[in-house]
Amino acid sequence: MTSQPPELPPRPAPPGKLRASHDDRDAVVEQLRNAAAEGRIDLDELGSRVELALKSRTHGELAALTDDLPKPDSVSAASLPPLVLKGGIYGVSRGPERWEVPGRVIAHGGVGGVKIDFTRVECRLPEIAVEAYGETSGVTVVIPDSWATDAGGMDPGFGGLKNETTPDRLPGTPLIRLTGTGGAGGVVIRHPNRRERRKLNSNPTES
Repeated sequence: MTSQPPELPPRPAPPGKLRASHDDRDAVVEQLRNAAAEGRIDLDELGSRVELALKSRTHGELAALTDDLPKPDSVSAASLPPLVLKGGIYGVSRGPERWEVPGRVIAHGGVGGVKIDFTRVECRLPEIAVEAYGETSGVTVVIPDSWATDAGGMDPGFGGLKNETTPDRLPGTPLIRLTGTGGAGGVVIRHPNRRERRKLNSNPTES
């Protein structure tokens, strides 16, 4: 009886032929949105590339959509530990100078209050989770005009929630997902006021 030759293990698929996951497609879509926000591709091209990305089945098909774009940063801000701000007695603020934004910010207003100002940051995250607890003196969050807010998970508490932002979000900019409770001091999220705009305009490159 003739013995059968041993079966060879299946060859691994070339990298470009590997099947893409939902996360792979989402990452490419986010890279395309960032490229549009930076002016590297126009909105029409963004729409066509996003459509192709969502239909892509392999890594090779996805790679072809971003071959002419800079590679995203290897270290993601999403991996940074949460930023915790506590107002304490004297209050605390972060910004408007440039600062590194993590994927999650937790603010406790305390007696002195907390202010978080995102107007000078450069952030590639699709979302930033902000947990705001107004406590006694409240929390104020200031975001650029191009950013938008989802405050549906916020409990206004006794002090209330004032959402003075517009829904006009530009592609490639973060969404602030606001949760927490207003407490006694309340929580305010808004775009820059007149005084802040004057300062931004007079020192556009301030670090």
